[in-house]
Amino acid sequence: MTTMSKQVVVLAGPSGSGKNAIMRAIMAAHPNCVRLVTATTRQIRPGEESGVDHYFMTMEQFDQEAAQENILEQRYVPHLDTHYGIYKPDLEKKLATGKIVLAEIDISGARYLKEQYGATTIFLMPESVEQFRGRLRARNPEWSDEEFETRMKITEEEMHVHAPQYDYRVVNADGLLPQTVTEIVEIMHKEGYPI
Repeated sequence: MTTMSKQVVVLAGPSGSGKNAIMRAIMAAHPNCVRLVTATTRQIRPGEESGVDHYFMTMEQFDQEAAQENILEQRYVPHLDTHYGIYKPDLEKKLATGKIVLAEIDISGARYLKEQYGATTIFLMPESVEQFRGRLRARNPEWSDEEFETRMKITEEEMHVHAPQYDYRVVNADGLLPQTVTEIVEIMHKEGYPI
């Protein structure tokens, strides 16, 4: 483990659980917090920027970076045919500035950052599965029923199998984002982050 053990915080949760909104709110209130930018093989979407949203790579580039040990941990998402990974150059550059790095990653990435960087891991929970179904459906009307049910299966697995493995579980209820942000900042204070 590095000596900079209180610089990495993992914020995880199902797709649509509010991770990005929470990160934006924390970074707006606390300028010493920055977002980890991960590497991915998925196509760039309109409005996205490489190095800001993700480091967008071809499969060949991703494999090359992994071979050079620049992809610290990676996962493959079969139903999206996409690879994601913790991009070492981005993480190390941000740690070197003394910033607190907020990482939005899955359970295997959370374990890695906890073991190697002393990360505190936080899982965002919806109020209930039914409430979450409604939120996810409203947010993604373009999804087919099949894709929606696939995403819900992943969500239920994350909530029942993965969530208990995180240091903290925080409920992000609809309409209560400021309270959720406050709770997460309080956890960071308690864990010794210079926030």
